[in-house]
Amino acid sequence: MKVLYEDNHIIVVNKDSGEIVQGDKTGDVPLSDIVKEYIREKYNKPGNVFLGVVHRLDRPVSGVVVFARTSKALSRLNDMFRNGDVHKTYLALTAGKPPKPADTLTNWLVRNEKQNKSYCYNHEVPDSKKAVLSYKEAGHTDNYTLLEVELKTGRHHQIRCQLASIGCPIKGDLKYGARRSNPDGSISLVSANITFVHPVSKQLMSFDAILPDEPLWRGIVRNA
Repeated sequence: MKVLYEDNHIIVVNKDSGEIVQGDKTGDVPLSDIVKEYIREKYNKPGNVFLGVVHRLDRPVSGVVVFARTSKALSRLNDMFRNGDVHKTYLALTAGKPPKPADTLTNWLVRNEKQNKSYCYNHEVPDSKKAVLSYKEAGHTDNYTLLEVELKTGRHHQIRCQLASIGCPIKGDLKYGARRSNPDGSISLVSANITFVHPVSKQLMSFDAILPDEPLWRGIVRNA
């Protein structure tokens, strides 16, 4: 676990791909428990450590995750996420180039719980939720396009599903059309930056992810 920032009210960490943010049916140790143990040991806290899960990242995704250390921070951060006051930017390495170098995508997603997958439609259908994101080309490698993505809504597998719908499946994402998996089981999607007003101090906070230390990410040619 890599801690990017911590104070009395929040802690911001860089999640590795493969980690789960919160406990699930797999029984694997979640990142939230690892952070709790870190706080317990560092501050010599007896008993249970309070830690609020504010948002999640899919297991194969890496990047910035914010946790609340107090109930006051948790309540306020939940409101901020709900109201769209938290600005999140993702980086995705995709196969193929998008139809436009920059665009806003508006779709309606239907989540299939059994398949753990979302399906994308261009119009509203039963049980669908509106999904909006903006993207722009930010760079490239020999075989992939780097897209910078800003989420306007937070739907299940939203970025993965919407980018696949325009012919740009994320590298390694077999579920949404990638040709092959990544060796470590990750997908090439990173929660690259999160910016928000601190829930207590009211200072503007901005945190950048530690990008995967892999030749492909190091070899990206950024757009001017």
